[in-house]
Amino acid sequence: MARVKAAIIGSGNIGTDLMMKMIKYPQNMELAAVVGIDPNSEGLAMAREHGIATTHEGIEGLKKLPCYPEIGIAFDATSAYAHKGHDEALRADGIQVVDLTPAAIGPFTVPPVNMSQHLDQPNVNMVTCGGQATIPMVAAVARVSDKLHYAEIVASVSSRSAGPGTRANIDEFTRTTARAIEVVGGATKGKAIIILNPAEPPMIMRDTVFTLSEGGSEDAIRRSVEEMVAEVQKYVPGYRLKQEVQFERFGDNNKLKIPGMGEFTGIKSMIMLEVEGAGDYLPSYSGNLDIMTAAAKATGELLAARRMKQGGVAQ
Repeated sequence: MARVKAAIIGSGNIGTDLMMKMIKYPQNMELAAVVGIDPNSEGLAMAREHGIATTHEGIEGLKKLPCYPEIGIAFDATSAYAHKGHDEALRADGIQVVDLTPAAIGPFTVPPVNMSQHLDQPNVNMVTCGGQATIPMVAAVARVSDKLHYAEIVASVSSRSAGPGTRANIDEFTRTTARAIEVVGGATKGKAIIILNPAEPPMIMRDTVFTLSEGGSEDAIRRSVEEMVAEVQKYVPGYRLKQEVQFERFGDNNKLKIPGMGEFTGIKSMIMLEVEGAGDYLPSYSGNLDIMTAAAKATGELLAARRMKQGGVAQ
């Protein structure tokens, strides 16, 4: 059976790393086109070297390519602002969109948590790099607790791995990630913080997840977190715990007072993560970008498998 033809819009760091993953580890998709706006971009040059159709004329250039009518899935690795126009154009032509920007037009999708729920959606959103790294941990706590009152994530990434697109989307990053912590992770209240660390040599992505949960046990949380880490490692091998999950209990005699939320009794968990990139195109310290492209590819492969099953593959 023919594979589903796919296109990548955006020839920057994220788009190029996704391209290399699709070339190196082909499954249900065949990369047919890469779209950019800079004729001299390294990403477009690499695509041409691999025999992939390219255009530097954006979405309009993509529509002019001979392969366009056969494309079933498009990955948008541009910006939240640009994605709105791309989504309208692609959706009108029946192309499923995997959104790697923080635009959040489609439902939030985090592979080990809810990927199978959105296979028929015209647009799925990959949240943010911090969201992909931390929301599985939030969900791991939520699924073994009676209630997850609060979850806060702190994502620290190398300043070198944050390009112009990432920096332009910082505000969207915090809003989108916080919302996804609630919608996908299961927290009543979510908060996200990102730190661009200028350290040299560049540091590997580090994430810390704080949760305040009610019910359940420390052992159940520990086991659930370890099981979820193993699920993420299936598509991001460099994803790992930095140390054992840390706990602190709050009872009736030492309630935690939270501004705006009242008093809390239950378990405070601290989960510390490290994400090392696979080095397919970007340096290994760019785990923040690697987890986005790996999650997007994993999602795209499932979307493609669904289309193949339904017979929606151009021959």
